[in-house]
Amino acid sequence: MIGQHDSVSGAHFAFTDRWGGVSAVPYEELNLGGAVGDDPGSVTTNRRLAAGALGLDPATVVWMNQVHGRDVAVVDGPWAGDDVPAVDAVITARRGLPLAVLTADCTPVLLADPVAGVTGAVHAGRPGMVAGVVPAAVEAMITLGAEPSRIVARTGPAVCGRCYEVPAAMRDEVAAVEPAAWAETSWGTPAVDVTAGVHAQLDALGVRDRRASELCTRESGDHYSYRRDRTTGRLAGYVWLENTSRPEVGGG
Repeated sequence: MIGQHDSVSGAHFAFTDRWGGVSAVPYEELNLGGAVGDDPGSVTTNRRLAAGALGLDPATVVWMNQVHGRDVAVVDGPWAGDDVPAVDAVITARRGLPLAVLTADCTPVLLADPVAGVTGAVHAGRPGMVAGVVPAAVEAMITLGAEPSRIVARTGPAVCGRCYEVPAAMRDEVAAVEPAAWAETSWGTPAVDVTAGVHAQLDALGVRDRRASELCTRESGDHYSYRRDRTTGRLAGYVWLENTSRPEVGGG
């Protein structure tokens, strides 16, 4: 269910796999995406199960309506009703508020500055990486008091550069924006490595504490992959900071 969970100075970063949920084929089992054709009740149950495994209240998790753009929303709580804006990054300065990103080959990017109390979740597919959604998210975090040198970054399972085949012209277009994303498949054709591009962007911004998952979604049967299966579920990445606030002690 929770494939990876890392904690740094009170910041939590977690990525799911596809197991431990209730969704039927072809979404089996832990599909967390609400816009892929799965039964809505199953998605709700899966989100409750995943949140529970992390010790989170599912009602407090902030999700996104992801559109492969670069827009960022600053939030201080969950959206009201079903009015979820079309953004590919959410940022908060509220400790204890969990942010989530959905993926099935794209790179999930989780960010936290534990000192400033600022976190971010970013959906970085090829179009978003090229558009600069990750730099936009870091810039938004800076406006809330974060410093790049303190930001901890974790990227989760995503399609790797050995598997993400694209036309040569597309690879050239991507590499013109971010050379680190230039790649070649294991069978010798043009490819793009989105995760490498994301980490190069973070490095250029001064984010040094970075770690990338070694799992490729297309190669792993434990993870959803749109490129492999087309009709499939969605994984989730979660980031939150422990709520370290203490009640004030009154005087006499």
